[in-house]
Amino acid sequence: MQEWFSTHWFTYKTLVNFEWYHPIYLYFIPAVPFLYILRGWFRSGRGQRLNVAFLTSDLQSSWTSYLRFIPAIFLSLSIALVLVSLARPQKINTQTERSSEGIDIMLAMDISASMDSKDIPPNRLAVAKKVAKDFIKGRFQDRIGMVIFAGEPFSLCPLTTDYQMLFEYIDDINSNLIKTSGTAIGNALGMCINRMRETSSKTKVAILLSDGDNTAGNLDPVTSAQLAKAFGIKVYTIAVGSNSNPEEAVDEGTLRAIAQTSEGQFFRATDAKSLSSIFKQINRLEKVRIKSSQYKDIQDFYHTYLRWSIVFLLLAFLTKTSFMGNILED
Repeated sequence: MQEWFSTHWFTYKTLVNFEWYHPIYLYFIPAVPFLYILRGWFRSGRGQRLNVAFLTSDLQSSWTSYLRFIPAIFLSLSIALVLVSLARPQKINTQTERSSEGIDIMLAMDISASMDSKDIPPNRLAVAKKVAKDFIKGRFQDRIGMVIFAGEPFSLCPLTTDYQMLFEYIDDINSNLIKTSGTAIGNALGMCINRMRETSSKTKVAILLSDGDNTAGNLDPVTSAQLAKAFGIKVYTIAVGSNSNPEEAVDEGTLRAIAQTSEGQFFRATDAKSLSSIFKQINRLEKVRIKSSQYKDIQDFYHTYLRWSIVFLLLAFLTKTSFMGNILED
């Protein structure tokens, strides 16, 4: 912090960075010189002057005659700085703290070979990855984890609030990560339940995205859904695929049964736009209330300009009582 007597307080950069509590006083500063014009009008012709002949050169008398304005200049500066002080320059540091209870969300994404289908260009898996990342970006303080599955499930990421790390995991997803063929929906949901069953969160959600029926694993999908309900976990299921190719038709029945059993919802995504819309809808359904607390640290600097005002006022009195105030005047 600069000392009060530093010229730093009069730089343009300093003045424009202030916030003014009573800025109306600043508009009176340009009127200060007019006080002396009015004073001159009132005094014109009233004062008596003595014509005194000085044995000085014309050049010397010319510059010395301007010295009588110095007291008025100091007084004008003092008045202007009083107005600056009244405008109350401040610096405000605002801090906002956001908090929420947060919820636990597990994403279960099918990465079986059928997710490479290009009926949703560029392919089903690429679109699912992008939309999943957009969904994560819209969350705040929620713990999010991820499970990928094909013929068997794999826990890609535990529940975390480190979304950047989660994005990196999602970027690395491809259909070759799990060599076992098939679609183990029941086992994948079971792994999601295992990740959330002992957490203290009041709200727990699993989002299961797949394009096929349950063809692998040893856990029945509906049984997994019943376990999810028992642990207070709501399951949203999303069937991905356009069904334009009969060989790649999506089995909706299993996914519908999971959603119904766990008191969640079933969604059908036939293109990238509808899949994005589904995630936005889930985002709205599972939105938590965010509390924002704002704190302001206010520093006042009016006292700095008030001190400068006193300095200029004293200089005005000193110069007024010296020869400067009476030069060329009676």
